[in-house]
Amino acid sequence: MAVEITVYDVSENVRDRLAENAADRSQSLDDYLRQELERLAMTPSVKSLVEEVRRRKEASGASVSTSEILAARDADRA
Repeated sequence: MAVEITVYDVSENVRDRLAENAADRSQSLDDYLRQELERLAMTPSVKSLVEEVRRRKEASGASVSTSEILAARDADRA
């Protein structure tokens, strides 16, 4: 079920830029904003990405020391 979202206190400059972006894609402002909101909603947060990396690291049981990381970095630079 679709719902309405209202955003207050958006500056004219921001509104105008969003309208330009929509026009560049041959979209109405409503369609452009809907698409951008859907994209934003589907993008994982930094927090969830970090949690996923930690979960995978713990599940793998792998461990790499700081000195090993720095040695690999330095080897790539040589």
